[in-house]
Amino acid sequence: MGYFEYDLAVACALALLLDHWLGELPNSWHPLAWFGQAAQALEQNLNKRLKRRLLVWRGALAWSLAVGLPVLLLAPFVLWSGFWGACAVLYFTLGLRSLGQHAQAIAEPLKAGNINGARSALSMIVSRDTRNLDAQQISTASVESSLENGADAVLSALFWFVVAGPLGAVAYRLINTLDAMWGYRSERFEAFGKVAARADDVANWLPARLTALSYCLLGGQWRAAFKTLRHQRWYSPNAGLVMGCGAASLELRLGGDAIYDGVHKSRPVLGAGRPASAADILRAIALVQRSAILWCLLLLGASFGQNF
Repeated sequence: MGYFEYDLAVACALALLLDHWLGELPNSWHPLAWFGQAAQALEQNLNKRLKRRLLVWRGALAWSLAVGLPVLLLAPFVLWSGFWGACAVLYFTLGLRSLGQHAQAIAEPLKAGNINGARSALSMIVSRDTRNLDAQQISTASVESSLENGADAVLSALFWFVVAGPLGAVAYRLINTLDAMWGYRSERFEAFGKVAARADDVANWLPARLTALSYCLLGGQWRAAFKTLRHQRWYSPNAGLVMGCGAASLELRLGGDAIYDGVHKSRPVLGAGRPASAADILRAIALVQRSAILWCLLLLGASFGQNF
């Protein structure tokens, strides 16, 4: 690796330190919140009652504008600002501390027996119906979300930063955000959000498998986790693998039936072990944190070895 690649390795470490120190900015100041508002306005103007094929093309146009324009606008800043600009850009694409804060906000009331408080906190990070969940179901949903978002909001962003630089990390984060907004199999988004959902599947394919491998190595039960890595099946190509390997490595059983938008959904079982508890929510976050540290250490070690 050359000097620029070595800077990328250091930038990953510095961006994670910034995230640990500062956390995410408030929504009113965070660029992703502004992006979300713009994407929502774009969808409301283009997602009309039309034939399915036209809606797919409109969704593709909206997706191209939503991802392409911010990347083009940010490119001059990235070229001008160099290393420190790259650190800042990566910091804005990461959400490790925020992920931990959300997990803590669920685990603490759950441990105290405040089921309603835990349900309310969980509803901030999942799309399923949380109103009637019991303590074990809340724990399961929280662990699933922590493991999946560990890939989406942390490790995949690091992967694309290393592969394609700051603009790659930004493009990935926008793609992932659009999938979270438009990538639903509902009447409203089935056609319009098709490109957004497929693009996220493609962007996450390799980093999700590297994340799953990291969970296998760092969770404690690597034999069971590697077995899950080979055999886990889910209705999405990436999320089930990540959650299943994390669950098996933590000796947990996740998945199972859930309710989304009032509709009962039968889901496969993930991992192997006992049902999740409140304490396991923080264990899942710790696994994500260890994986991020491992990636940075490997990258820094490879860079150091190449430069000396």
